[in-house]
Amino acid sequence: MQKETLFTDDYFMKQALAQAKLAADKGEVPVGAVVVCNNQIISRAHNLTETLNDATAHAEMQAITAASNYLGAKYLKECTLYVTAEPCVMCAGASYWAQIGKIVFGTEDDKRGYSVFNKNIIHPQTTVISGVLKQECAEIITEFFYKIRK
Repeated sequence: MQKETLFTDDYFMKQALAQAKLAADKGEVPVGAVVVCNNQIISRAHNLTETLNDATAHAEMQAITAASNYLGAKYLKECTLYVTAEPCVMCAGASYWAQIGKIVFGTEDDKRGYSVFNKNIIHPQTTVISGVLKQECAEIITEFFYKIRK
């Protein structure tokens, strides 16, 4: 009988959601990401565009850079990127160049998500899973924008 693992997509997405909450607490758009390799989180990140005054400081970019540094490798073929929102074109392109093995995201981004522009931005060897904890991932972003637009 195989032992059930606690390391599921839901588990790792909850870790990404914790990062999104840290971003919201800093006044950043609440997107969080973690990179996992062999069921171990090797990087955690959240949006830092306001904090760093850097339009490229998205959660995915931060997480990919940290994971590459951790592994000492530019390719992340054996890794999974968990991110609370669908990556934008820039982040999808970075995942392509890093050759991420798998991307798991929570909620779609109907305005700026990569799939709105071109689904082929993702590396052809990368597996993509969407909709993991979709409601929770969407709620944190919706609440954030509701509060700032009041």
